[in-house]
Amino acid sequence: MTTDKNFVAINYIDCTAEYVDRFEELFATRAGAIDKLQGFQHMHVLKPKEPGGSYLVVSYWESEENFKAWTTSPAFLEGHKRAFADMAKAREEGKTPPMKSSFKVYDIISR
Repeated sequence: MTTDKNFVAINYIDCTAEYVDRFEELFATRAGAIDKLQGFQHMHVLKPKEPGGSYLVVSYWESEENFKAWTTSPAFLEGHKRAFADMAKAREEGKTPPMKSSFKVYDIISR
């Protein structure tokens, strides 16, 4: 595991066409729960140029340990509760959830 300032987590998010506006609204009005966490440096949210492409949420951390602590924290749940509610509602209605995501993690080797 890395302990210096060279860790990045990227969340690849795919939205249905009907959910794109809602997804962007969620980020525009985000809780900011991540901003105060130990080890968090900054984040970029990247919108795909091509329709149907993945959004990328790129977060920079002091260490992998700090990132893992975020993903298991109450702040993580707070920061994602609206999207989680959207997913739960879709499942309750027997629909496919309007978005899916997967994290990949990276060490920075060059700046």
